Amino acid sequence: SMPVVEHTIGTVMANSTVQVNARLQGQLIKAFFKEGQMVKAGDVLFQIDPRPYQAVYDNALASLATAKAKADRYARLTAQNAVAPQQFDDAQAAYLEAKAAVESARLNVEFTTIRAPVNGKTGPILIQPGNMIAAATASTTASSLVSIAEIQPVKISLSLPQSDLPRIQARQKGKGLMATISMEGAGGKTISAPVDFVSNAVTGSTGTIELRATFPNQDLVLVPGQLVDVT
Repeated sequence: SMPVVEHTIGTVMANSTVQVNARLQGQLIKAFFKEGQMVKAGDVLFQIDPRPYQAVYDNALASLATAKAKADRYARLTAQNAVAPQQFDDAQAAYLEAKAAVESARLNVEFTTIRAPVNGKTGPILIQPGNMIAAATASTTASSLVSIAEIQPVKISLSLPQSDLPRIQARQKGKGLMATISMEGAGGKTISAPVDFVSNAVTGSTGTIELRATFPNQDLVLVPGQLVDVT
């Protein structure tokens, strides 16, 4: 028995890529990171002018206070049979509506601070502070502010001929496949990782099947889009 060794070209892929968009429209007033900087999930990236949304929030709080006072008053009057039950129900409904309006306004104030959704490396800032930006919703698109690529870990995508499928499937049932890549310019260093994905279909145009392996990339030497020699 001899090991079957395949040599091919693999492509480095980010573990995930996120386009950061605004959920509100307004003036972008500040960026809190440098282009190409590593960020963590939850880090503040941008600030939209919060003053218009803060004013709406303050107004909603005032309306809530009025609605609550009215609901409490009607509750006391209802207990004394001084008002019709319908009036009490209407006051309670108005209070709940005002409470929901406050929560919506509070979320809008919170959304003026744009945070990183994932860990990763930032790309170029696509809209500079000072510009007016539009909100991206499920039904409308808007220009992204920046993209974040998660590069710890990264994936290596490679393709093998469909004639190798029987060997691939047999190996996956046992110890599994190992992918090894050579790092050029790093003293001939090689790193290995198990193949953790085999595609569910053969690509008809090329007659190949895609495999992927996940590498920790602790030293950040692998960059998405990079071509590497895979064994």
